[in-house]
Amino acid sequence: MQNHYQQIAPATLIQASRVMQLHGQTLIISADNGAVAAKLRQISPEMMSAFEARGIQVTGIQIRVQVRSRIAPVIPPRRTVGNKGKKELENLVLNLQESPLRNALRRLAKR
Repeated sequence: MQNHYQQIAPATLIQASRVMQLHGQTLIISADNGAVAAKLRQISPEMMSAFEARGIQVTGIQIRVQVRSRIAPVIPPRRTVGNKGKKELENLVLNLQESPLRNALRRLAKR
């Protein structure tokens, strides 16, 4: 049923919704938020017609909002420049003319 839904529903809504179950002739769809649910409710008559055209008898569509929990992004540890790297950057800074690159390398060497 999910495959049929993905072919019928607008691409922008597929990522934020999914088929939960077909209960009798009522299709139950889960939406990630209220905005997606509202849009699905607006287009549900067209979707019922599209399911019927595919030979699937759907007489009603229920939309339920079920917010999916998002996993917190992993923040990588801040990298530092080792002593040898700092010395090499300092030597490079001495050989460069005054420029934005030289200023950036100077700041990097101070980390």
